[in-house]
Amino acid sequence: MNHRYEALLVLNAQGKEDTLREIIDRLESEFRKEGAQVEQVQKMDRRQFSYVAGPLDSGYYVNFIFSADPESIAKLRAKFKLDPEVYRQNYQRLPDTKEKLGKKLAKTK
Repeated sequence: MNHRYEALLVLNAQGKEDTLREIIDRLESEFRKEGAQVEQVQKMDRRQFSYVAGPLDSGYYVNFIFSADPESIAKLRAKFKLDPEVYRQNYQRLPDTKEKLGKKLAKTK
C-alpha cells in the first residue's frame, strides 16, 4: 500500500550551481526508479546552516512530495547516502488526505 511522504534533501552544490537543475532532475528520476510517484518538487534555495558541523557552511534545500511503498524509503535512504551530492536527507510520512479520512470516519459511525 502506498503512503504519501515528504523528503527534504540538502544538496552539496558548492561549485555546482550551474548544474543544480540536472542534479534535481537526476534525484527525481531516482525516486521514480524506486516506484515513487512524485507529486511535487519544491526548490527552496540555498540556506546557511545555523552551525557548521562539517566541510559545508550552506546547502541547497529541495523538498519532494511523493507516494511510495514504505519499503522503498529504506532503499532511497541507502541510495542517497552514497550520493556525494546529497548532504542530508529526512523523510516524513504525511497524513492521509481528507477524502480518505472522511471515508474512515463514516465507516466507524
